[in-house]
Amino acid sequence: MIGHYHLEKIFRTVLRNGGSFADLYHESSRTNAIVCDDNKIENVISGTDAGIGVRAIADFKTSYAYGNSFSETDVLALADDLAGAVKSGSGGIIAQEYPLRPRVNLEVSLFPDIVETTRKVAIVREANAAARSVDSRVRQVKVVYSDKHQKIVMANSEGFLVEEDRTYTLLAVQVVAAEDDLIQTGYEPVGGLIGFELFDEVDPAQVAKTAARRAVQAIEAREAPSGVMPVILSSEAGGTMIHEAVGHGLEADLALEGLSVYSDRIGETVASPLITVIDDATIPQRRGSYGYDDEGVPAQETTLVAKGVLLHYLCDRLSAMRFNQESTGNGRRESYKHHPIVRMSNTFIAPGDDDPDAILRNTPEGVFVKKMGGGQVNTVNGDFVFEVSEGYLIRNGQIGDPIRGATLTGSGPRVLQSIDRVGNDLGFGIGTCGKDGQGMPVADAQPTLRIPEIIVGGTAQK
Repeated sequence: MIGHYHLEKIFRTVLRNGGSFADLYHESSRTNAIVCDDNKIENVISGTDAGIGVRAIADFKTSYAYGNSFSETDVLALADDLAGAVKSGSGGIIAQEYPLRPRVNLEVSLFPDIVETTRKVAIVREANAAARSVDSRVRQVKVVYSDKHQKIVMANSEGFLVEEDRTYTLLAVQVVAAEDDLIQTGYEPVGGLIGFELFDEVDPAQVAKTAARRAVQAIEAREAPSGVMPVILSSEAGGTMIHEAVGHGLEADLALEGLSVYSDRIGETVASPLITVIDDATIPQRRGSYGYDDEGVPAQETTLVAKGVLLHYLCDRLSAMRFNQESTGNGRRESYKHHPIVRMSNTFIAPGDDDPDAILRNTPEGVFVKKMGGGQVNTVNGDFVFEVSEGYLIRNGQIGDPIRGATLTGSGPRVLQSIDRVGNDLGFGIGTCGKDGQGMPVADAQPTLRIPEIIVGGTAQK
């Protein structure tokens, strides 16, 4: 849509009083959601939203305005209002031509919009029934299905003009199990930058049963030990550790403000030589993938840490200007109502050479983490506390009794430096990452990892 505007005129209006860069972001989105709670369909929601945002950068500061009217007259008025807030910095180069860049094909086999709502409701009901069938101690099941289709057009004062369509599909199941006064939960999500063909690849009933079994097993499990001990993070655990304890600290905005333990450490050894950390928005169908970021920069693979050495930070256009380098394609925004900020996409530790079974056999005792839960991280010093949603004791190099209530406490940099075994597998998890009031779809992953010593919190003695 914005390709029909007189873009040069709009950008000259925005930057007439100063500023070095301006862009436009047009979005129209369609969402559908179905929620089953307390054994009944509570909500079937559909909605559309559309708007346009105008941004200016001056002296490394951002000014932003948005609206819901799309006539060129109204967009010029928005640009005029924004210009009143931009009164510093040298004028940037404003392009005269805006050729449309090649579209990236984010392949979708079956668009959710053409799937009947009754079929979506049937999947939700199937998942609900499957979770409740696992055990009589299952007390509550919540199933959420959602799909979203975004049409995005982006242009900037340097002459970039790109278009992108994104389709997301998600199914998430949360289960509460109880026995006497003991209450435990299980959670399992699936989804990605993918259409309804997601359900050709995953069975909704199995997703639900996984969540239910996790909750029931936690009731039956013994209390977690406490103390310093070896921990093996399974590839199935997902990449919560790398995303939270490491990834946020490698976002350039935090590093520039001195709010990261990795600030001013490019070229330094920050991890074990076995560790390579990558952010890659180009992986097909992953939840954090895209063709162009929300500033019109092509998605790319960025190696952040190579064999333990910090090489790069993740950058959007603004932080790249401050570093005097190119953006890594990590400028993302929740919607047209938000200006872009540095965000991860699909972040992972690259697989190593070790056989995962051999890692377990060579660890006489400790804790085996099959699934990570939530947690808290201080990006300034790297300290973290994470919950373990599914864990087991390791006895004589084998997986032993399940445990509940375990937490992992430590320092992200110290953990990265101490990892001594890296498996040749790789397992992905998905989520919605919150930062500065914006939520973005992301994925994270890791191979099987062994941490020789980490503090495990629990209520039982080791």
